[in-house]
Amino acid sequence: MPVCALNDAGVQIMKLIRRLRDELKVNTTCGASNFSFGLPNRHGLNAAFLSMAIQEGLTSAIMNPLHEPELAAVKGADIIMGKDANCANWIKKFREPAPEGEAGAAGGRREGRRRRRSV
Repeated sequence: MPVCALNDAGVQIMKLIRRLRDELKVNTTCGASNFSFGLPNRHGLNAAFLSMAIQEGLTSAIMNPLHEPELAAVKGADIIMGKDANCANWIKKFREPAPEGEAGAAGGRREGRRRRRSV
């Protein structure tokens, strides 16, 4: 049910997702845009919904993975929930490329220096 049609839809869906996880031990899938239907700035609301639903136990979502706000929310929730070791997926997705000349043609290696090997 869209949250604009039923004021406590958000509270109810979070309770349901948690019950499905805790009591029945099942995976859950939700359509993120169903929740925000009829409202402006749906991407912002979907991002908030997804990150909170992941915390409650949502295991998958029907969403457009090209929408940056939702993608960032899901990847951020993965970090908070301990599912992205050393933030590797976050860094891979959002790291800004090195400015020209810093990485250089050496592929990021520093000229004239060797990497020490740990024993």
